Amino acid sequence: MSVVEQLKEQQSQGLAAIMAASDLTELDGVRVAYLGKKGSLTGVLRGLGTLSPEERPAVGKTANEVREALESALEARKSELSAADMQARISADVVDVTLPGRKHPLGTRHLINRIAAEITDIFVGLGYQIAEGPEVELEYYNFTALNHPPQHPARAATDTFYVRDLSGDQFDGPEPSGVLLRTHTSPVQVRTLENAEPPVYVLAPGKVYRRDIADPSHLPQFTQIEGLVVDEGITFADLKGTLDHLVREIFGPDRRTRFRPHFFPFTEPSAEVDVSCGICNGEGCRFCKNSGWLEILGCGMVDPNVFGHVGIDPERYTGFAFGLGVERIAALKYNVPDLRMLVEGDMRFLRQF
Repeated sequence: MSVVEQLKEQQSQGLAAIMAASDLTELDGVRVAYLGKKGSLTGVLRGLGTLSPEERPAVGKTANEVREALESALEARKSELSAADMQARISADVVDVTLPGRKHPLGTRHLINRIAAEITDIFVGLGYQIAEGPEVELEYYNFTALNHPPQHPARAATDTFYVRDLSGDQFDGPEPSGVLLRTHTSPVQVRTLENAEPPVYVLAPGKVYRRDIADPSHLPQFTQIEGLVVDEGITFADLKGTLDHLVREIFGPDRRTRFRPHFFPFTEPSAEVDVSCGICNGEGCRFCKNSGWLEILGCGMVDPNVFGHVGIDPERYTGFAFGLGVERIAALKYNVPDLRMLVEGDMRFLRQF
């Protein structure tokens, strides 16, 4: 077979292979097989050097015609396959507008936020105003102005997250002190009393931080709500009536309260408040450790020393304060056995509320 005949045979086979290619990958394989550096047509062309001068013109002309024919066929087939591939992708991605839409579940307020809002609404209904303060607080407002002595255990770095020590800096404030993440929302009552004249009826909800290891009954970050009342003639009876009302609004009219003597640096006298167990109705069970009662908050009459820091006459005004953990209230209301369940983000748990 002459070289010209070999070239014609390569053209015939190449065109057939091009038309048989079913996708772009297969077509590129055909191109490499015939026109690549090691392709069959390239191999024939490398033998032109062995031809006589008389044969070279005819063979060269035929070789160029074969290459052009294959390249033209490759380009045409590539266009066809590209169009087919595009059409296939369009068909695969087409949206049938007649199909029913996918329903996305509606979100709800997190249980912690919901309980906080519920408590806030109760006190707003009683005429209280909402007060706010910084979460990064000065040690003065967090401890000193709230009657914590210098060596009080709560001031230790093992109990409190300190951000910075300002003791050696120029400081324009009540006294040089450290900067910390507030351990309670009680500093808000001091800041409020610095800038407001009695009567004062405020509620201060917000995040607080303590160096606690997360366990079923403790979290290093939680939501606290502080209540403060300062007015003439305020007594412990006013405090008790207010908290009895709160408990019945939150837990229901059949729940009872119990006040136990306690100690807090910024209130005197102080008490812890228990609510009757909703599982056993006060008879005693595992949830309430067979006591029939569950602790919910701390409270007391504002210590006169606190009034001294904010320039309020303790002979004329009295007041009460209380603080409660929203997560604990939520756990007691819905019988949640572990506070960590409220913050882990498990939707199987959260969807129940």
